[in-house]
Amino acid sequence: MPGNSKSPEQEQRSAAGAPFPRERGAGEDIVIIGGGIIGICAAALLVEAGRSVTIFDRTGICEETSSGNAAAFAFSDVLPLAHKGMIKNLPKWLVDPLGPLSIPPAYLPKLLPWLIRFWRAGAPAKYEASLAAQAGMMKLAEAEWMGLLDRSGTRPMLREDGSLELYESEAEFRASLSGWAARERFGIGFRHVEGEGLADLQPGLSPRFIKGTFVPGWKTVADPKLLGKAVWAYAEARGARFVKAGIDRVAADQGGATLMLADGTTKQARHLIIAAGAWSHLLARQLGDRIPLETERGYNTTLPKSAFDVKRQLIFSGHGFVVTPLETGLRVGGAVELGGIERPPNFARSKALLQKAQKFLPGLDPSGGREWMGYRPSLPDSVPVIGKASGSRPVVYAFGHGHLGLTQAAATGRLIREIILGQVASVDLAPFSPQRF
Repeated sequence: MPGNSKSPEQEQRSAAGAPFPRERGAGEDIVIIGGGIIGICAAALLVEAGRSVTIFDRTGICEETSSGNAAAFAFSDVLPLAHKGMIKNLPKWLVDPLGPLSIPPAYLPKLLPWLIRFWRAGAPAKYEASLAAQAGMMKLAEAEWMGLLDRSGTRPMLREDGSLELYESEAEFRASLSGWAARERFGIGFRHVEGEGLADLQPGLSPRFIKGTFVPGWKTVADPKLLGKAVWAYAEARGARFVKAGIDRVAADQGGATLMLADGTTKQARHLIIAAGAWSHLLARQLGDRIPLETERGYNTTLPKSAFDVKRQLIFSGHGFVVTPLETGLRVGGAVELGGIERPPNFARSKALLQKAQKFLPGLDPSGGREWMGYRPSLPDSVPVIGKASGSRPVVYAFGHGHLGLTQAAATGRLIREIILGQVASVDLAPFSPQRF
């Protein structure tokens, strides 16, 4: 857990308790809670602007959810989840406990308000606004990442092989066309392929896949954990600091913020950025903001590189997972389990994904894999929260990126820097407002 070491129940008790001592005097300039890729990029862009930045995280830099994602810079992935066929497929998927989407029955009552918001987010009237917000964010994200990769010397970690999305039937292919038409409106390039064209892009595919869509502009990275740590090394060389500590409580007023660490000590900061991923809403609640964040628990298995010669990221959208060739192995993962942050992992899900991958890539060697689970912080409209807390201008939120944390991290860092420095934002921040709920 990035910055906080208590359960939700403990958090609620802390939030309801008496205020903790508020020391005044010299403190930190900017504190970031969360050492994942969002916090890393925010730190890098802020130290480039000459600010003093300290990250607090209970585990380390890029050690939790940001370390095990699918490694994609998914700049063309502009469709919110509620508009990607998930609502239509929800009943079918939910009857399969190991399918693309699962909800533990005991968790359903707690999840129901979030599901209602998710269903409403799919309304046609909200489609254009959500699409435009994501498209603008993705354009900024690509520009900011390319610049940051160059400045940090990490450009060699970038892979520009494109992606291949695969379809098992004409009906599945036709259902995808409206989404591709929407992407085309925003200048996203792609081409549909079949037959030899499909085989050339990925030899050895199962014949069950009759068509595919190749996106040449899709990018991946050699390994997300290695990239995050390398960008942090760049920030650290320019003065950013890391403190290994959990944060139990936060408080703020117009003059700054106070953090109570797990060991009982307190720290002061002129500015506080909450980028603690799936735990961020618990901290926001202590500051008076109730943000409907839910946790998508994602699973993967990373196999040895020799498991199969995968040429580029393969996307099996009908099954909710991807296969990514990394510098450190072959990663098979994805799917969504809406189960919160307290339940133990269900690694039967990662095993089910691996079994599907064996069918889709005949000859895949499933041995020697490392299983993993991470917590994707997701909001019902698939748009992150980026903006100031309602009752305290020194506090800025940067969380809720869902599947797109790595993709949008550099853009989020740019926007956070603009907010802290009082500059005009690079994109309209209204769709990302913490107060939109």
